Amino acid sequence: MKPSKVELKKQSQNYQLSVDGNPFYIKGAGLELGSIKSLADYGGNAFRTWRVDNGEKSGLEILDEAQRYGLMVCMGLDVARERHGFDYSDKQAVAQQLAAIEQDILALKDHPALLMWGIGNELNLRHSNPKVWNAVDDISKMIHRLDPNHPTTTMLAGAEPEVIKLVVARCPDLDLLSFQLYGEIDQLPDYLSQSGFSGAYTVSEWGATGHWESACTDWDRPFEANSSVKAGCYQQRYIDYIAADRRQCLGSFVFLWGQKQERTPTWYGVFLEQGQHTESAQVMGTLWTSQAPEQPVARLLSLDIEGLQAPASIYLTEQKNYAARVTVDYQQPETLSYHWELLKEVDKKLESDGGDFEPRPETVWHQRGDSSLDRVEFPAPAPGEYRLFVLVVDSHGGAATANLPVLVETATT
Repeated sequence: MKPSKVELKKQSQNYQLSVDGNPFYIKGAGLELGSIKSLADYGGNAFRTWRVDNGEKSGLEILDEAQRYGLMVCMGLDVARERHGFDYSDKQAVAQQLAAIEQDILALKDHPALLMWGIGNELNLRHSNPKVWNAVDDISKMIHRLDPNHPTTTMLAGAEPEVIKLVVARCPDLDLLSFQLYGEIDQLPDYLSQSGFSGAYTVSEWGATGHWESACTDWDRPFEANSSVKAGCYQQRYIDYIAADRRQCLGSFVFLWGQKQERTPTWYGVFLEQGQHTESAQVMGTLWTSQAPEQPVARLLSLDIEGLQAPASIYLTEQKNYAARVTVDYQQPETLSYHWELLKEVDKKLESDGGDFEPRPETVWHQRGDSSLDRVEFPAPAPGEYRLFVLVVDSHGGAATANLPVLVETATT
């Protein structure tokens, strides 16, 4: 295999990434277990991983499939996190990690679909030992010794100026930085200015407003925006804070090209559990290609329970029935179908930290598929915290979605 020559150059005041001498602006997505082909179909040109082997495909298989569809890969290197118990003062453990990563570099460095190396993910999240950055710099030096063809970066949670200064000081060998921001992306220009950082960067995660940034119910459960509100956020954030910076920003990886459970099954994926695409996926396709979707997904206007909408805290009484209604705007002549589901909230003891695994909560009631079910009546279950979901599905593989958290209380006699 002949590797692609990926170069990062500064031209006048602007940074430019190139692949085999051709300018390359990253139109990318975070893609762990999603469809590589669909990313190409929507006009993406790259994706990032979080690790070399994701449990279903090896790094080589991922790169081979990317090459088949004309995509480049920012290959993630799974560097141990202090918040998971790794001690960066343990020289032997750090050396063993470096040796293991070296084998991954040797195995994959000459693959033509390789774009760059992502050294660790959010190593700054709840960390206190600055030696982690010395380890990152040593990994970068090792990569550059073995692989002269690909840049190195590390993915930071947020873009706080003090973190940027620390990483720049301790990781001089990195070619660029990567920032991961959601609702806070509107502060990125100020953060960069305050930090004095003048180098190149990617936005390696961004998308829907994070659950930690969202307004909450009286019982501290976050409100999730509906799929159309999210789509508007994706569009505005891309235009205003990613595409707007052609001086330092090399492009981005939208989160997530696929589906995952994190607080809810619908919060972060631009696809849903059964594979339907959302309005956000179509927005990204339009941003990347300037082509409008042939079959636009229904726009979700509102969801209410007995007339109450977010951000109202909605209390129900066990064993009583309640009416819910969803309103959409859909310009096609076909009939939509409506899937309703009441899920328990995620047990707070099982909530993920920093994107780690989180179990899907239990379904306690559902009603699916009937085209007349834009209004339903559902029974309030046993006392506890729940969330009512609606999926509005078309016949072209698209769906709109919304949910409302509810607290079911004990009936008083």
